[in-house]
This record gives sequence, structure tokens and C-alpha cells, in this order.
Amino acid sequence: MPGDLTVPVWIIALVSVLQALLFIGLGVTGYVIYTRVMTLINDLEARQIAPIREKVDAILTDVKAITARVGQQTERVDHAITGTIDRVDHTADRVRAGVHEKVNQVAGVVRGVRAVIMSLLHKESHA
Repeated sequence: MPGDLTVPVWIIALVSVLQALLFIGLGVTGYVIYTRVMTLINDLEARQIAPIREKVDAILTDVKAITARVGQQTERVDHAITGTIDRVDHTADRVRAGVHEKVNQVAGVVRGVRAVIMSLLHKESHA
């Protein structure tokens, strides 16, 4: 009987060694696959993604420069429009004052002529 138990123990030991070798093989295979995939990803990034990223960065730099120029031009136009509006307002005030003065003078002359006519008409009606 003692001989019968040693054979199954040796079989179990042999199977355990085979399992250990299988797990080690799977670990090495997994590492090799991981290394190849990472090399492929790095190569893909270097060949495909890096040039696209450089182009996108260049486009973003251009967009920033254009945005800054548009902002400056908008500020210039705003300043020019504000200055023009101020000058128009000032000119309108001067024209309004000049016209008002002339209208007052004409109105005074008309009132004077009217007063003279009224005076003459009033004297003729008493006579």
C-alpha cells in the first residue's frame, strides 16, 4: 500500500510543475505581447499622432494670433467710431447754437417789423 500512494503523489507533483511552467510561459507570453503592443502604440504615435498634433498646435497658434489682431482692430475701430461720434455731437451742438442765434435774430427783426406795422395800423385806425 505504501507504494500505491507514492505514485499519485509523484503524478500530482509532476502536474504541479507542469502548471507552474504553464503559468510562467503565460506570464512571459503576456509580457512579450505587452512589449510588442507598446512598441506598436509608440510607433503609431510617432508616425501618425505627432504630426497631427504639430499641425493642430500650428493652427492654434495661428488662431491665437488672428484673434489678437482682430481684438486690436476692433479696439481701433471702436476708438475711431467713438471719436467720430464725439466730433459729430460737437459739430451738431455748434450748428444748433449758430442756427438758434440766427433764428433769434430773424425772429427779433420779424417782431420789430410786426410792431412797426401794428403801430402804423393802430395810428391809421385812430385817425
